[in-house]
Amino acid sequence: MKFRLPFQVKLFLSLVVFSCVLLALLGAILFHIIDRQLHHDLGQRARVQASEIALMPGLAQKVKARDISGIAQLIQPLRDKSDASYIVIGDTRELHLYHSESPNRVDLPMIGGDNAGVLAGKTIISVRQGGIGVSLRSKAPILDANNQVIGIVSVGYLTSYIDNINGRRLAQAGLYGLLLLLLLFIFSWMFTRNVKRQMFWLEPKDIALLVRQQKALLEAMYEGVFAVNAEKQLISINRAARELLDIRRPENELLGKPLAEVLQTPPAFFTQSGVSGNNSQHDQITVLNQRQVIVNRVPIELEPGAESGWVFSFRDKNDINTLSSQLSQVKRYADNLRIMRHEQLNWTATLAGLLQMQRYDDAMHYIQAQSEGAQAVLDFVSARFTSPALCGLLLGKYVSAREKGVGLSFDPACQLTRIPAGISETELMSVVGNLLDNAVDATLKALSPPAPVELYISDRNQELLIEVADQGNGVEDALKPHLFEQGVTSKPSSGQDATGAEHGIGLYLVAGYVRQAGGSIEISDNTPQGTIFSVFIPYPAEALTGQNHE
Repeated sequence: MKFRLPFQVKLFLSLVVFSCVLLALLGAILFHIIDRQLHHDLGQRARVQASEIALMPGLAQKVKARDISGIAQLIQPLRDKSDASYIVIGDTRELHLYHSESPNRVDLPMIGGDNAGVLAGKTIISVRQGGIGVSLRSKAPILDANNQVIGIVSVGYLTSYIDNINGRRLAQAGLYGLLLLLLLFIFSWMFTRNVKRQMFWLEPKDIALLVRQQKALLEAMYEGVFAVNAEKQLISINRAARELLDIRRPENELLGKPLAEVLQTPPAFFTQSGVSGNNSQHDQITVLNQRQVIVNRVPIELEPGAESGWVFSFRDKNDINTLSSQLSQVKRYADNLRIMRHEQLNWTATLAGLLQMQRYDDAMHYIQAQSEGAQAVLDFVSARFTSPALCGLLLGKYVSAREKGVGLSFDPACQLTRIPAGISETELMSVVGNLLDNAVDATLKALSPPAPVELYISDRNQELLIEVADQGNGVEDALKPHLFEQGVTSKPSSGQDATGAEHGIGLYLVAGYVRQAGGSIEISDNTPQGTIFSVFIPYPAEALTGQNHE
């Protein structure tokens, strides 16, 4: 397996190497600047000294008279006080008259070849090879009373002397550089450790994997999810959220925008969702983009107790109500089975008692009396409907209605040999069950004695017709156009509005299943009172026979 350095170590080493290179580059630039400045300063110093020596009283006479000992006595005190590497006096023939460092060079030629300008009356600065080495020197002319050049003064600093000065300065700078480098080491380690801590001690490849996983997870979720930062700007939104809220712009155009520019939210949305507080909120009903949704809110905490944003997940309230209604249907179906089981146990217990008392004739009469009505319904349903599930539902509704004191009457012309392709067996059971439940409830609320609920199901004439008629109090004309909307019901809860969470789901489901199958549903008044619900579901033209159940 290939060894890989951790991200913190790689970042630390990168910072250290970069710092070292930067310090070395800065040191080289600084050394170059200091060296140039030192050469300039020493050159000017040599120039000043050479010019002052050339103007010393008595020097011109001694040079003109070639008084070598006199020149030495005059210049030596100055040499002792000067920091220059040497002082040289020469004549117009470029011969040494005085050399502070090499007295034996007197009467020897001056080396360097830079005397022409001086003999012309100019003061120069140059770097040349001299008798004792390469030096930075300045030469000034010695003038007589007639301003004629009669000699040369040369004051120089050996490059070795300059290098020693640079070396001492470089050593000091190097010491400070090492101290600075140590501080950079400490800073780099602390910085990389802080970066790694903010990355939750994860490697970059791990973070990249988490980002891809989060993106895939958000896109795979059925619920809508969006996140905002502390400034309430959108930082993430998944595909389901854009579809549920009918947002047609792509995600990259939405990120970074204020939430108010992306979504239509109630004025108290953030207060209602608990954003101003410190706790998570769950199952809060609100309206987003004019759609009623159920919202959950969870804070984003980079540090415990420090919120830096919030994540909202939501789902359509209609979906929750639909699932709740379907669950209620399953519960009602189970209740019907329990009722049938309860009656059957009572019949069995009674029959067992009669047999134990050896009253066989009474047992026979009891069996005939109990089975007469139920057997007739069972025989009719089994003969007319080929779906076993629908037969079970109708038998359960029959027994349940009878327990409530309401009869269920089947039209003799009922028949169902096939189910339309546009609706499933489960959906058909939901349609029939909801219509029967509503009819029984309406009958029970009638002031008159309960009349039977009538059911007609037929698959003749290339369409499935379902009619359920009751003798209840009927439906108001103003309510009929809205009766199949979610939350609308003709059964007010506790005398309040005709909308609520307890009712208004069954007919909404019925209408949805019927529309999905390409059918229609109608409401009409019954005679002398009550309501008739008629459902029409067409069969496909090419399908002469549908789903059969043996």
